Amino acid sequence: MSDSSLKQQLQNLKKHNARLKRIAHDARNKLSAALDGTGLCLWQLDVPSGKLVIFNRRWGSMLGYQPKELSARFEVWREHLHPDDKDDVLSAFYNHLEGKTPFYEALHRMQAKNGTITWVLDRGRVTEWDNAGRPLKVTGTHIDMTKEKNYEQQLATLANHDPLTGLANRHALQHQFTQLKNAGPLCVAFIDLDNFKHVNDTLGHRSGDEVLMRLSRRFQEACPPGVIPGRLGGDEFVLLMPYPLMHPLVKRVAQACLNAAMIPFELDNGNAQIGASVGIDEVTGGNDFSEALLLADRAMYAIKHHGKNGVMLGTQDVRLQA
Repeated sequence: MSDSSLKQQLQNLKKHNARLKRIAHDARNKLSAALDGTGLCLWQLDVPSGKLVIFNRRWGSMLGYQPKELSARFEVWREHLHPDDKDDVLSAFYNHLEGKTPFYEALHRMQAKNGTITWVLDRGRVTEWDNAGRPLKVTGTHIDMTKEKNYEQQLATLANHDPLTGLANRHALQHQFTQLKNAGPLCVAFIDLDNFKHVNDTLGHRSGDEVLMRLSRRFQEACPPGVIPGRLGGDEFVLLMPYPLMHPLVKRVAQACLNAAMIPFELDNGNAQIGASVGIDEVTGGNDFSEALLLADRAMYAIKHHGKNGVMLGTQDVRLQA
């Protein structure tokens, strides 16, 4: 074959090679765009070297790092695992490498550069072995699940907390009631605000909401650890107190909450002055949440009918005053 023919074949091979590179580059860009659109990141680990190849996203971008700021290596990934999840994640990964599981999967947290937490769903499996059957390459995906986990947390918060005040709602109070009742003595306090309707009528419902939010914070500050404040709705609040009825802390917490309600609220459009009628009764073995609430409600109405702004312990009018 002549030199000119060899040169021509070499030139054709170069052109063909360049064309294949363009096709591969275009395919990789399309894959990257498609995966990025789904929030999916494709990775491959070279097990012997620990080198990671990220096919559609520069390593570290998910954790807030700039390109090339964080090296794509297994030990770097390992260092950024959340301490509370690290052992479980590595155990799941090595179990797969050792052939104990058909694939690797873990939903876990990673620590971002700014200290925030990123939730990641990691999946992968061995895709290449050496002649001795040892794993050489692991290929997998990871998905940023932070938004989904935050949404789950928001749903959990809404399911168990009053949306206006952040206090425990009826659902959460019922759950806590059962736990506290099984643990020992328990009292339920029913708090109904006095003169709250006047606030809404004269200052408006927005000011009324502001009073409820501020009062809820006061109740939280007045309650020692173990006492659970909650809101049933409107101007009705509940306290779950893990004490027998005559325990000194029952009167003390009731007095603190009564004081909290009677301190005036300075608002942008005026001052709000309210009070509270508080009924407290002890839970017996046969009481469910509704029955215990009814007993406390009856004690509260005894105060309502005798001047308001006081506390009734069972059938005992202790006349706590602010």
